[in-house]
Amino acid sequence: MNPIRYIRRSLSLKVLSICAIILILTLSVTFYFLQSHQRELLLKQVDSQAKILFKQIVLTRRWVADHGGIFVEKLPWVKKNVYLKNSEIVDITGKRYIKENPAYVTRQLAEYSKREGLYWFHITSLKLVNPANAPDKFEKTALKMFDNGEANEVSTIETIDGVRYYRYIAPLYTEASCIPCHQGYALGSIRGAISITIPVEHLFKKMSTLNREMIGAGVVISSLLLLILLYSIRAMAIVPIVRLRKMISGYRDVNIEKMTASEDEIGDLYRAFFRMKTELKEYHTSLHKKIKEATLELQRTNEKLLEANRLYRELSQRKSDFISNISHELRTPLTSIKGAVEYLKTKLSSGFISKENLDIDELKGFIDIIMSNTERLTKMVNYSLDLEKIESGRLDINIDKLDLTYLINDTINSFRPIFEERSIKVQTELEQPIMAYADEDRIRQVLGNLLSNVAEHCPAGTEVKIEGYNSGDWVVVRVTDNGPGIPASMQSKVFDKFFKGPRGGTGLGLAICKSIIEAHNGEIGLFSQGRGSTFYFKIPRVKP
Repeated sequence: MNPIRYIRRSLSLKVLSICAIILILTLSVTFYFLQSHQRELLLKQVDSQAKILFKQIVLTRRWVADHGGIFVEKLPWVKKNVYLKNSEIVDITGKRYIKENPAYVTRQLAEYSKREGLYWFHITSLKLVNPANAPDKFEKTALKMFDNGEANEVSTIETIDGVRYYRYIAPLYTEASCIPCHQGYALGSIRGAISITIPVEHLFKKMSTLNREMIGAGVVISSLLLLILLYSIRAMAIVPIVRLRKMISGYRDVNIEKMTASEDEIGDLYRAFFRMKTELKEYHTSLHKKIKEATLELQRTNEKLLEANRLYRELSQRKSDFISNISHELRTPLTSIKGAVEYLKTKLSSGFISKENLDIDELKGFIDIIMSNTERLTKMVNYSLDLEKIESGRLDINIDKLDLTYLINDTINSFRPIFEERSIKVQTELEQPIMAYADEDRIRQVLGNLLSNVAEHCPAGTEVKIEGYNSGDWVVVRVTDNGPGIPASMQSKVFDKFFKGPRGGTGLGLAICKSIIEAHNGEIGLFSQGRGSTFYFKIPRVKP
């Protein structure tokens, strides 16, 4: 079997693989931080050791300088210091002594320490007196940094002949005891530096050994943890799941009581399975009953289809009623126009109307009747077309930002001649600004219908109040008149098609207004108590 496919099918190996990945990542991160911290501690320890050695050397040099140099017995291999005057003396016994200054003492101590292999140091300067003190590349770079004030000390790990060393260098400052031998230096100036070199190869090897031991320990611990985890998963999850599978498959040797006695999640799973088994049994028992219920539901669905058919016929009837109503409404103005025209025609044919006996007022009256009914007829046709578009879903609504304050004032101005003719005073209370999301032409149509009703039904010499304001997420427009009012029993019907009520009219204007406002996701309604009515509508507001 393919190992990868087997791992995908084995739950225990899936969990074990995920745990192994998490464990490896955790140990890797921990090992990385431990190694970094270990290296940091090692370098800090070596750096501290180098600084202590530097201070010890400086103190030794200061002691020698404070005593004006020291005389030591001249051994056969010791050479005379040619850079010092009167550097050799002889005592009364004939024993020779040579004088050594701080630099010479420092160099000899460095040679001793280097032979021991523990560490060594080197005194150096950019202004050499003794060529033996010439700086190497590391020392020369550090001396330049000291002279430029870029650093007070410099350290690095350097590999020499395949061996790693820790190198540390710090400046030497001119003291009072140094002036006699070092002419030209100011007190406190940098006259050179001392570099200290400490072998650290053995420390890095020890750290590598320690890292290998840590990795080995991590592998052993991880293996033990994964084995324990594998055993636990198999004992507590895989084996119970295998038993459950056998029980589902109908094995007779499964101890059901032992399986359901467990209080953990596996026991919950067993109990849930038994509940499911019981429910399935109950379901099969009640299947016949459910089939009967389904049959009854099918009968009810058939009844609903019959009801839908009835509603379709009713809708067809309503359409016929609509055609009948519109025909009746069209017949009335057409009859008036026809009667007025036939009357005038009869008068003209009989010669009753002539230039000598022409009655202008009577003629104007008949013309007014014709014009009024023609306008009514045109309005009814337009209303019918709009209503047909609305009911068929073909009404175009172009939503955009709309300055409702301007639109209200503009619509009022278009009705101003009618209001002035009937001495109707218009009072407005409009917030500034009122911005809405709406179709300008359709909202103008709504306002026109409402103001047309006011102009038609409001008594002459009264006052009409028009309000507009923002209210939360909406803008509200209210039109209040002093007309005859609308009884409470009729208020719920005024927006129905062909409902005329006490005010008369075509019965279509308010129905169209309602459809337009609802197409804007708005609301339209009215308040009327006794005399006077307030029609209002609200549409979505443009927030600043």
